[in-house]
Amino acid sequence: MRLGPLALPIALLVGLVGGWACAGGESETRAEGVGAESAASSDDVASALSVASLAELVNPNEAASAELVALEGLTAEAVAALEGGRPFASMADVHVVLSAAIGDEAARGVYEHLWLPIGLNDATREEILLIPGVGARMAHEFEEYRPYPDMGQFRQEIGKYVDGEEVARLERYVTLH
Repeated sequence: MRLGPLALPIALLVGLVGGWACAGGESETRAEGVGAESAASSDDVASALSVASLAELVNPNEAASAELVALEGLTAEAVAALEGGRPFASMADVHVVLSAAIGDEAARGVYEHLWLPIGLNDATREEILLIPGVGARMAHEFEEYRPYPDMGQFRQEIGKYVDGEEVARLERYVTLH
């Protein structure tokens, strides 16, 4: 059985909540958020969520049927459409097939887990805007610094606008081929 990318953070959160419920006698400290144990637990959850958000993206050209079926938001029809459309030359092609099968909004939701890396130096604006969380302003920043000679340059330029964790998340969606 394949666990989703949120399985670890959810398990940690359940364990932490369970631990707090069993601790007893510390309700005031927990409610105020001043207990060292409480602060450490919050950091653990944040770290786990950070790791989950950087989980490997599934490549629609390479994924096995079972891997696609396990992704949240993909219907049997969407999986069949993806498999029938292979190989995809671009993420725009993936989006055409997937949005026809499950709708534009649902397809965009799936891109948290399913993605065909786009070329930083030649991706269309439409492809950049398919990256979860990227709006017109960030798409402009992606385009403004082209051509990127290496990923270090991408990290440096995009890091002017977002923190390192977000740069790392965005980096999962791009390539320099």
